Amino acid sequence: MADKRSDSPPSLLITGCSSGIGHAAAHTMQSRGWRVLATARQRADVQRLKQEGLEAFQIDLADSRSIKAGVAELMTRTGGKLDALFNNAAYGQPGAVEDLSREVLRQQLEVNLLGTHELTARVLPMMRAQGHGRIVQNSSVLGFAALPYRGAYICSKFALEGLTDTLRLELDGSGIHVSLIQPGPINSRFRDNAYRAFKDNIDAVNSAHASTYQKVQARLAGADGGKTPFALDPDAVVNRLIHALEHPRPKARYAVTLPTRLFSLLRRILTSRGMDAVLLRSTRAERR
Repeated sequence: MADKRSDSPPSLLITGCSSGIGHAAAHTMQSRGWRVLATARQRADVQRLKQEGLEAFQIDLADSRSIKAGVAELMTRTGGKLDALFNNAAYGQPGAVEDLSREVLRQQLEVNLLGTHELTARVLPMMRAQGHGRIVQNSSVLGFAALPYRGAYICSKFALEGLTDTLRLELDGSGIHVSLIQPGPINSRFRDNAYRAFKDNIDAVNSAHASTYQKVQARLAGADGGKTPFALDPDAVVNRLIHALEHPRPKARYAVTLPTRLFSLLRRILTSRGMDAVLLRSTRAERR
């Protein structure tokens, strides 16, 4: 585990525990002997997590005051110590790049990048003081491969990967290890949340992409039965998280799902034009 020098269980803060990967991670890591501090954006979800037997409190990554209050709560509960942080919370804002307003793009970055960064920066002094720690960022295959109509999310994840790589280099020799997990399609409520974001923020009727958006909305609404090719359950991500948190030498990157491994390989061997052709072909059905 992250620290075997103490008799108390190692502590792990996880964001985005209301469902999906975060929810699975919280329960699995608690069963493995970690003291899990599970957080969620909505108070109702926090209460539900408590009823499930988790130690939970609220953190909304879109709100600096909530992050500050959440870290204060963390310090009170743990005495100012934290062994590991799993930055999992994120959402996807669908839509063509030209249809993203500055405010909509800012909202995406506030949660997926800036809020994640602020939380990380606030807990790092604890890890530095104790001389050890693990930071695991939940990125995506879209952190290194672009697909149409996902530009806001891709922007946030590309940036997260660059920021994380830099942080890993800056923490070299500190005893604090930094890892990225790169899931591909995972069975969760991610698509439902993305559909709400699309309806709230994209003017589909008056867009140059109006005809394509009919396909995009059908996919998001589950017209395909909610089945995504090559999708795995959240446990596939949690298995990589276990290695990142408990192995003496965690990896810098963990690829999850076949699309992630395949796109990573192709990105190294194909030209940009060749890679574009692969990426466009992989999404052809949703654009026609």
